[in-house]
Amino acid sequence: MYRRGERGWVEVICGPMFSGKSEELIRRVTRSKIARVPVQTFKPSIDVRYARAEVVSHSSLSVEASPVADSAALLKAVREVTVVVGIDEAQFFDQALVEAVDDLAKAGKQVIVAGLDLDYLSRPFEPVPTLASHAEYVTKMLAVCHRCGAPAGHTQRIVHSDELVVLGATDSYEARCRLCYDPTEPEQPKLLE
Repeated sequence: MYRRGERGWVEVICGPMFSGKSEELIRRVTRSKIARVPVQTFKPSIDVRYARAEVVSHSSLSVEASPVADSAALLKAVREVTVVVGIDEAQFFDQALVEAVDDLAKAGKQVIVAGLDLDYLSRPFEPVPTLASHAEYVTKMLAVCHRCGAPAGHTQRIVHSDELVVLGATDSYEARCRLCYDPTEPEQPKLLE
């Protein structure tokens, strides 16, 4: 994607865990850095799995990133000279990220957002689906099913928890294809009657 004049736009990279979303974000912002385009990359401050101030892919690629608490903090931290804004793990941000990203694009920024579009129960994981509906470009990534090797579009949680957000990697999740995905595995705790 090449920048023309002062027109901004939004790119969304989405898919299940282990599909290469962060790696693709890192690739895109690194290309801009090589071209000497002013870049800032952000991540939610709750994501400390690999590093506090870097976006790190599961394959150990990394790029410097500023941790922010929410979309308001992200918007406030973007410098005027910045042309490319990278945002990783968008599903951990509040719904106001949609408006913040729209505002950045209207201000002439190229915004690249990566995140899960579905949660572990295959429900839309906001704000990523709404961001995708507002984006000029959407890249849907697929992983490889940890069970059978088929293309995988689902994130299978393999630990017990009632929480929507459980930070983890291969210790807590697997990529699964449509046939191998089972939202009841591991069997989720039953509610008391």
